[in-house]
Amino acid sequence: MLDYMTLRLIWWALLGVLLAGFAVLDGFDIGVAMLHPFIARSDAQRRVTLNTIGPVWEGNQVWFILGGGAVFAAWPPLYAVSFSGFYLAMLLVLIGFILRPVAIVFRGKREERGWRETWDWLFFVSGVVPALIFGVAFGNLLQGVPFHFDQTLRATYEGGLLGLLNPFALLCGIVSVTMLAMQGAAWLSVKSEGDVAVRARRYGAIAAILLVLLISVAGLWTLFGVEGYRIAGAIDYAGPSNPLAKTVTREAGAWLDNYRAYRWMIAAPAAAYAGALVAALAFAFAARRIALLASSLSVAGVAAMAGFSMFPFLLPSSTQPSQSLTVWDASSSKATLSLMLVAVIVFLPIVLAYTSWVYYVLRGAVSEAAIRRGDDYYY
Repeated sequence: MLDYMTLRLIWWALLGVLLAGFAVLDGFDIGVAMLHPFIARSDAQRRVTLNTIGPVWEGNQVWFILGGGAVFAAWPPLYAVSFSGFYLAMLLVLIGFILRPVAIVFRGKREERGWRETWDWLFFVSGVVPALIFGVAFGNLLQGVPFHFDQTLRATYEGGLLGLLNPFALLCGIVSVTMLAMQGAAWLSVKSEGDVAVRARRYGAIAAILLVLLISVAGLWTLFGVEGYRIAGAIDYAGPSNPLAKTVTREAGAWLDNYRAYRWMIAAPAAAYAGALVAALAFAFAARRIALLASSLSVAGVAAMAGFSMFPFLLPSSTQPSQSLTVWDASSSKATLSLMLVAVIVFLPIVLAYTSWVYYVLRGAVSEAAIRRGDDYYY
């Protein structure tokens, strides 16, 4: 049987995999929504973009649900503090997610140009709002979130929605928007043809280059302008989940500690940079599948960068740093983690196999000619 420390590490890694999977798969849905009004100029072209994601977007959102479920079951204090503290931000994300299917379906209910253009822009909003909020959330995690516990471990959150919209967090939000725009363009370049694919490659190359620049700026800001968190003293890796039993210090550059201690973690920023640069070249030379693979690698690298930089912190506290939530003091019991791991071992391969089969069956591009002919496309 696995020990408590190993189980905590496994569930930290699984949470990262679920969030990275959501960023890669639902990321291109969000990116397509953001690019939809700009890449598709005619009604037929806009139907092309909608049908590239139409059969898969619902399945891709399962990764978001799985991530939330993993937080709820494996990291209850993290779920309690983050979902209550970020309540309004989460609500905006959910409104965006609700707008997506409504916009996709209602757009085709009437033929009037004004009606369809209204839903096209609401579809755009359904992409840009979640992308921005996700980035803003991670920007605030790196800076610390204003919460604390009392002696009975009841959490108090002292911030508000406007406080989340600080300059560094907004920069991270722009990084997220650019990253997912690149991912959406990569998907469209593979799943569409003609003018839509050409414009997708053009926008994708611009987004990939901007992503490299923005990651660099955010990295320098993190290094010199953001105080990282560091646990002082001995760590009880198998101790009880009590966030009050440690001492934490803050220092500029502390978020780089893990890259010095665990050199293999440098693979995350390397993947983020290399993936974006290769994607930019692939867009330029119309290497569509390479662009999608490289873009996905970059998205996963950016997600991993955030997790590796913060480890073992899950939710740092800006008001009471020593009460920050970490991998070692915010998990469920050993029995709970063990039982859930068995369920993951059984069901995750089934989910992956089914997802792979769906994408295989639905391979191939959506063409404007097929839309105009009235072929079997729903949207």
